[in-house]
Amino acid sequence: MTQLPDAGYTPTPADHAGVQAWFAEYDAAAARRDIEGMADLAVFPLNLVSDDPAGEGASAQWDRKQFIDTMTHVMGEGSEDITFESVRTPVFLSPAMAVVFTDSTMTAGGTTQQLRYADILIKRDGRWAFQTMVQGGWGDNLR
Repeated sequence: MTQLPDAGYTPTPADHAGVQAWFAEYDAAAARRDIEGMADLAVFPLNLVSDDPAGEGASAQWDRKQFIDTMTHVMGEGSEDITFESVRTPVFLSPAMAVVFTDSTMTAGGTTQQLRYADILIKRDGRWAFQTMVQGGWGDNLR
């Protein structure tokens, strides 16, 4: 049997700081509805995993154009600010891979919504980028 790598990676403070900085940049772009800026922080094709209102699982891969088109539709083009208050729990699989679980409160146009999702981030050329988004309720957008 092939020897697998040790799964006991312990992240450094710099690992945590890098992931937190990535999310600060992403959240700031989302708050401005800067969809192109959000796309700049991803690796395409982007993997998506979700479910639909009927409770059926769904998955897809989006290219940059589909990400931009869908996020523009979902986030709208309003002028009101979007704010996020998030608690994130990163689980580092290695120095270059992390699964980040997020509980977030998003407020836009006076409406508040609770979100729970996970992102898989990878480090490429020394920078974090998200490669997989996992969140319930997107299934209809994945077919």
